[in-house]
Amino acid sequence: MRFAPAAAALSLAFAMTASVSYGQMRDPDPRAGMLIAQGEAALNAGDTQGAIDAFEAALAVDPGYTPIFLHLGEAARADELQGKAIRYYREALDRDPGNLAAISGEGAAMAEKGALEKARLNLAKVQSLCGENCPQTRELAAAIAAGPHTQVLTAEANIEPQPQQN
Repeated sequence: MRFAPAAAALSLAFAMTASVSYGQMRDPDPRAGMLIAQGEAALNAGDTQGAIDAFEAALAVDPGYTPIFLHLGEAARADELQGKAIRYYREALDRDPGNLAAISGEGAAMAEKGALEKARLNLAKVQSLCGENCPQTRELAAAIAAGPHTQVLTAEANIEPQPQQN
C-alpha cells in the first residue's frame, strides 16, 4: 500500500509521455519519402495510376505515416474514384481526428459524389476548427459550389441489346 502513490505518479508520467509522443508529427521513412515524391510527380503529370502505385508502395514501406492516406485520397479523387477517396480520408481521420486536410478532402469527395449535405457538415467542421479564411475551408466550399461530377457513360453502356434470332 505504501507504493500506491508512487505507482500512481509513475503511471501518470508514462501516460503523459506517451500522449505527447503520439501527437507529434514525424517525417516518413526516407524510402517512403522518395515514393511519395514520385507519386506527387506522377499525379502532377496526370498519371493517376502511377501516383496510386507509388503512394501504395510508400504505404507498404511506412504504414504508420498518416499523410500517405491524404495523397491516396487525392489520387483517387483525380481518378474519379470518390468512394475510395472517402475511405482513405476516413482512415486518416481515424488516425488523426483533427486533420483539416482529411476533413476537407472527405467533404470534397462527398460533394463530387453528390452527398452535398454530408459535405456541408464537413464544411461546418472545418470552419469551426480553422475559420472562414482557411485554405481548406475555401477549397471545400468551392467543391460544394461546383456540385457533383456528372457520370460519363461509354458508348457500350448506351447500346440496347438486340433481340436474338433463331
